[in-house]
Amino acid sequence: MRSSTLFLEQKPFSFHPSLVALLRAALVLCAVWAAPNAVDAQTKAQPKVQTAPTLQKIRQTGVIVLAHRESSIPFSYFDADKRPVGYALDLCLQVVESIRRDYKLPNLKVVYLPVSPADRIPAIVEGRADLECGNTTNNSVRRKQVAFTMTHYFAGGRLLVHSNSGVQRLADLRGKTVVSTRGSTHLAFLNEQVDRGTISVRLLTAKDSDEAFKMLEENRADAFLMDDIVLYSLRANAKEPTAYVVVGDYTTVEPLAIMLRKNDPEFKRQVDLAVTRIMMDGEIQPLYKRWFQSPIPPKGVTLEVPMSARAASTVNANAGLTSDVLPLVNAG
Repeated sequence: MRSSTLFLEQKPFSFHPSLVALLRAALVLCAVWAAPNAVDAQTKAQPKVQTAPTLQKIRQTGVIVLAHRESSIPFSYFDADKRPVGYALDLCLQVVESIRRDYKLPNLKVVYLPVSPADRIPAIVEGRADLECGNTTNNSVRRKQVAFTMTHYFAGGRLLVHSNSGVQRLADLRGKTVVSTRGSTHLAFLNEQVDRGTISVRLLTAKDSDEAFKMLEENRADAFLMDDIVLYSLRANAKEPTAYVVVGDYTTVEPLAIMLRKNDPEFKRQVDLAVTRIMMDGEIQPLYKRWFQSPIPPKGVTLEVPMSARAASTVNANAGLTSDVLPLVNAG
């Protein structure tokens, strides 16, 4: 009781008026100092987004930057001399020629930027690259961040496995390990199926197709899910091609297209027009034959892949499929 009485009889504590004034002044100063720093920290946390129109930047700098992949044969990859080559890169270079011609920029310089599946979209959004020339799927999720020109190839997701594995379909991989590349629609598909309980597999992610194939080669993975054409290309260039086989039904249908920045209508019109010209003038057929039906670097392997009915109909339609009317046919 004594301690309670003492507590109840204590006088309320109060600060001296001069100390209150000092504290208020300090709080004001802190607020003034913190506000711009908080904004600055928030700005630094957000990715930089290019706001200047792309064609304006190209005219001012005399440079266009093409993002490319390192191992996506035959679309975009390094040859034996570490030079970027491929079907999608040739299409991008045709777009560059149209810009040189239409804007009278004969000395326009091309700079190449290697990207992975994980950082290809940021490279475009942040303005580090003007075009992404690879095997990137045009889907609704990505169109929230970037834009695409017409579809230049239709691929499908399938599995690359060891020939003696006995695996014929995705269901055969129960309890096994599957690898795909980070940032790909195929990895998104696998994650979705695992979350739903449709399949029970262990997932691994790789930086690119070369790393994923190495995991399969070294038995760290039992299967590699990727665009079928990329799998056939990796198999054709392997030390022992017969040791691998592409199996399974299509998990997704992948309309591949050149990627560019969103909300840049002048540049998109230029790119769309250039790709449309290539299709209308019949230039796409020799490009396709060069990369899919002829010996290609680095080993002179011929893939012997005929143009699919979907791709042929796109070419015959002249204008192809734009990103605005493309049907949602994949799980990305």
